[in-house]
Amino acid sequence: MIQKPKGTKDILPECSYKWAYVEEKAKEILENYGFKEIRVPVFEQTELFERGVGDTTDVVQKEMYTFLDKGERSITLRPEGTAGVVRAYIENGMASLPSPTKMWYMMPMYRYENVQKGRYREFRQIGAEIIGTASYKADVELIVMADQIIKKFNIPGVILNINSIGCPTCRKKYQEALKEFIGKNIEQYCGTCKTRFEKNPMRILDCKEKKCKELNQGAPIILDYLCEECSAHFENVKRALEKLKIDYVIDSGIVRGLDYYTKTVFEFVSETEGYTVLAGGRYDGLVEELGGQKTEAIGFAMGEDRLIDIFEKYNQTQEVAIRKPDLYIASIGEVAEEAVSTLALELRKNELYIETDICERSMKASLKYADKMNAKFLMVMGEDEVNAGKAKIKNMTTGEETQTELEVRKIIENIK
Repeated sequence: MIQKPKGTKDILPECSYKWAYVEEKAKEILENYGFKEIRVPVFEQTELFERGVGDTTDVVQKEMYTFLDKGERSITLRPEGTAGVVRAYIENGMASLPSPTKMWYMMPMYRYENVQKGRYREFRQIGAEIIGTASYKADVELIVMADQIIKKFNIPGVILNINSIGCPTCRKKYQEALKEFIGKNIEQYCGTCKTRFEKNPMRILDCKEKKCKELNQGAPIILDYLCEECSAHFENVKRALEKLKIDYVIDSGIVRGLDYYTKTVFEFVSETEGYTVLAGGRYDGLVEELGGQKTEAIGFAMGEDRLIDIFEKYNQTQEVAIRKPDLYIASIGEVAEEAVSTLALELRKNELYIETDICERSMKASLKYADKMNAKFLMVMGEDEVNAGKAKIKNMTTGEETQTELEVRKIIENIK
């Protein structure tokens, strides 16, 4: 038997309705804030992620699904959404639109990494991007919207951690101090950290190796090196969050795993589950890095797989039910079968969920199937009912039966 690849999963019908519920509610909040959906290709030129995400990151160095196509071009399955969205923004001339441009997406991503709870090699993200504003108010709006999404799904124990990693100017001074600190013990770090030491020492702070984490204890803090502009920006963000009563914790250890981040970075972390549910930050240099004009931006992404896991755990009593048939129509004989097919079509055009027998079951088996499907109403049609233009509708909850004319309007009235 052929099985699914490691790190992927099947979302079966008995679960997919929960995904649809979460996606719909998230979409409602995103669109209430003025975000419009964007869909970008599942694969891009590898250079997009090398330049956008950063060639010193774990994503690019270890986790990307990269291959040569038949034209010998290097292609990569998207490991994250922001780079592709920014590429689309530039390529399609969206800079000419009124600023800022707000976009959201729900897309599968691909990373070759260790499979663990809530983390897969094919995973789904819900993301949001605001392109075209340098104001701290955009940071605040995005964080508040993310907080609203988390609270919408009744997820307890989620903490908002925030930090600022500054701009290229103040970060340069910080990196000098960091290199001085790390350089004393560089030979004890892992091979990956050693390769990052010269080009991007901040990536060392993001290393998952236990030994490297221990060596990083006591490292300089980026907040102590912020320039006047970055410091003022961060203070404004904190002050606005406090006014809106959004609780947060300053975590100077947040550097995020992608190179494009600047200034504000944040993570919503589940204390009970021990992992990040949603994360994001500013990326003021990414549009320019990928060939556009200097354009400030900010965004976030949340792992939908993890979100669903936590949602299911804490919403056992939530009324998120799979849709039940409004009406099951059983037929007796060929004349009734033709009439049922026509009637079912007309009822479905009126947005009713109708089930009929398409397996040539016996009447006993059809009635049993209607019960298993939890149909709300049942109607049996034979030649007599067709000729009379009337049939009985049974309420499957109360057992009550009523007579109805075989007209779409009348049947709908009985069901409603």
